[in-house]
Amino acid sequence: MASIARVIASKTQIVTLVFDHLKRVKFLEQNHSFTLEELSSFNGKNGKPAYIGYKGKVYDVTASSQWLDGDHLGHEAGEDLTMAMDIAPHGEEAIEKMKVVGTLTDT
Repeated sequence: MASIARVIASKTQIVTLVFDHLKRVKFLEQNHSFTLEELSSFNGKNGKPAYIGYKGKVYDVTASSQWLDGDHLGHEAGEDLTMAMDIAPHGEEAIEKMKVVGTLTDT
C-alpha cells in the first residue's frame, strides 16, 4: 500500500511540474513587459531561463552557448546590460540575434 502511495505522489509531482512549465511558457509567449525586479528572476540559475535587458527589450539568451548558467564573461543574466555594451568586444548584433520575449519598463 505504501508503494502505491509513493507512485501516486510521484505522478502528482510530475503533473505539477508539467503544469508549472506550461504556465511559464504561456506567460512568456505573451511578450511580457518586465520590470527590473521581474527580469532579475530570469537569471539562468537553478533551471530558470536566462534573460537580459538591452535598449528597452528583453532577450532570451538561455540557449546561447555564450551564456552558461546565466553568466557571460562576468555579466549576469537577469539584468539590463545596455550600459555594459560600451565595453563589449562585439556589437549589438550579437544580442539582437536572440529571441525577444518582452519589453523592459522603468516601473
